[in-house]
Amino acid sequence: MAIHFHDERNKNSYTTRIADKQWITLIKQLLNGQWIQQAADIGCGGGIYSKALCTLGIPKVVGVDFSEPMLAAARDNCRDYPQIKFLHGNATALNIAPNKMDLVLERALIHHLSELKTSFTEVNRVLKKGGVFIIQDRTMEDVFKEGNEEHIRGWFFARFPHLKEIENARRFVSGEVRTALEETGFKIVEERKLLETRRVYKSKEALGEDLRKRTGRSILYELSDSQLQVLVDYISSRLPMQKEIREKDYWTVWKAVKIC
Repeated sequence: MAIHFHDERNKNSYTTRIADKQWITLIKQLLNGQWIQQAADIGCGGGIYSKALCTLGIPKVVGVDFSEPMLAAARDNCRDYPQIKFLHGNATALNIAPNKMDLVLERALIHHLSELKTSFTEVNRVLKKGGVFIIQDRTMEDVFKEGNEEHIRGWFFARFPHLKEIENARRFVSGEVRTALEETGFKIVEERKLLETRRVYKSKEALGEDLRKRTGRSILYELSDSQLQVLVDYISSRLPMQKEIREKDYWTVWKAVKIC
């Protein structure tokens, strides 16, 4: 079963973290001092990265998501950020005026899309000429890194190999992303790898509790509750008894600029 993004019970799944310092540093490097007046966070979920864009000094941020319950959670999560506005829309209909944005971010979104060109064409529409488009997602290379005490996600596939087939069906290779960008009016500027700290847990019990809630991990909705408990026990058996756990994820990040 895939995650039901419109279910009220899942609305806080993407509100419980803050953006990692490595992410902030990378985005600063990619922007390279370019002045950004307005930015859009597409597939914003609970607003974690809408907040992060504000910490970069961007004065106006628009978060767009297709789930009304998640937008409600995002508004609550970002209630202390008056510079953020949230809109109901989706990747192919952003509900934003043309040539409006200096920056568009699509983080952990494209693996939910069946194809890329329609979404990228819509991003092109709302960006100003010379505007920056940043995409962050996992390639298969990122997903299937071996599991260890930091890369917890790798153990998902070690214990339940059928999840690999699901991931393989929804992940784009870098060449597909680059081709879609070039065919929709973008120039690819840079492609980077990022090892991002996802969250720090005081103990493996705290990690297990988070896993059981499937917090921000759409792949875990493909497991039944009983399978999920098996996974939690499997991961727990591989972690030290008493030790802080710093969970990290591998990502690929593409920067492109609108040229036409």
